[in-house]
Amino acid sequence: MDPVSEQRLSQVHPLLAEKIRQMAMDLDAQGITIRVTQGLRTWEEQQALYDQGRSAPGNIVTNAEPGYSWHNFGLAVDVVPLDGSNAPDWNVSHPVWATITKAGQNLGLTSGSAWRSFPDWPHFQLTGNLPISPPPSVRAAYIQGGTAAVWAQTGLDVMPSDVDGEISV
Repeated sequence: MDPVSEQRLSQVHPLLAEKIRQMAMDLDAQGITIRVTQGLRTWEEQQALYDQGRSAPGNIVTNAEPGYSWHNFGLAVDVVPLDGSNAPDWNVSHPVWATITKAGQNLGLTSGSAWRSFPDWPHFQLTGNLPISPPPSVRAAYIQGGTAAVWAQTGLDVMPSDVDGEISV
């Protein structure tokens, strides 16, 4: 993975990062290169994205308010395939996107491409025991104990060494 992707993966749950790296290797073997475009997002960043197309200029890019996206807890990433000139290819009708989705699902990741109300092709998440969207208990755990408290709820084997304070509420 390129340095930009690695920097973004360094801020998400280690098991999610490991699976995204494996996905990238599996895709690379098929001639597909991906880049991580989003990983951990602060609640302020989430608010700015939510405002886009509503109270701020631009197109609507998310229906998730702060605290309602797994990105806010380091349990989701967005990826994009790179074309031959290393530029992002956002054309989700290109067959490469279906290959990316399948590669992620084969590794146990949830793909946003299957969401009916707002398909999110670049999105992959790993939430363990937790549901598809963050419930109130996750927001409460985060406010009380930070990302470590949320990750503990997932039941995933790998735990953070020191992630508190990376996100501000």
